[in-house]
Amino acid sequence: MDINMIRVKALRSIMAGATQKDFAKQHGLDASYLSQILNGHRNMGEKAAATLEEKIGLPSGTLVSPASESDIDQRVVTRSTAAEIVRQMLMKHGKNLTADAKARLLAAADETSIGTAASTITSGQVGDEIRIAHYDVRAAMGSGQIPAEYPEMLQDVKVSLRHLRDMGLRFEEPWHLKMLTGWGQSMEPTIRDRDPLIVDVTVREFIGDGIYLLTWHDMLYVKRLQVADADHYEMISDNAMHKDRTIRREEVHIQAKVLYVWNGHLL
Repeated sequence: MDINMIRVKALRSIMAGATQKDFAKQHGLDASYLSQILNGHRNMGEKAAATLEEKIGLPSGTLVSPASESDIDQRVVTRSTAAEIVRQMLMKHGKNLTADAKARLLAAADETSIGTAASTITSGQVGDEIRIAHYDVRAAMGSGQIPAEYPEMLQDVKVSLRHLRDMGLRFEEPWHLKMLTGWGQSMEPTIRDRDPLIVDVTVREFIGDGIYLLTWHDMLYVKRLQVADADHYEMISDNAMHKDRTIRREEVHIQAKVLYVWNGHLL
């Protein structure tokens, strides 16, 4: 597993269900920066991890090196060993942490150990199971939605990496994938109202005809894009009852490419 993903997972465990906005306010963090870290739009490097440790008041190494390389490669840590490691760390470095924060870290160690062991047993292939973050974002397929400043995560969706590849999804790394919800009828029958969508958030420019998550005039859309001419795109609705538009390229900001609709449609 990528070290950035491990650090983000450790940070989410420490947040323990707190909203991004509340957590940022509580610890004096920049909410926009925190959102980018959690959403995968910015990597949490060693320096950034160390800075977050200091601001949150965590023991040194909690985010910089949340697991050793051998733990990462092995993927299986017993519940008692993980909990004991964290307990010893807290005894040595956790004087400035509240009792609640200590309890969260211990609970996260237990949960991580159990989850890792279970995935190794059930997947049939070490590292085959991945988690895709599902965000509370309504990507309108009609008149547009105002994008949330700090989208909250609904839950992680567990899927088989091999299964995604077998279905034909093409992406560089699993953590490039996110889920959101389509909203409206303008892309039917390809995408129905409230269908979950898998998107690749690393696609930030037009790479060929397809369906994209985009902002246009500060509104968020899921639409099919085609090149009209050197200066314009055709923004197309698959539903014939909805009007297509010719829009200026300079006014369009591509946020992601839609790869798959959770109703069985590969895009």
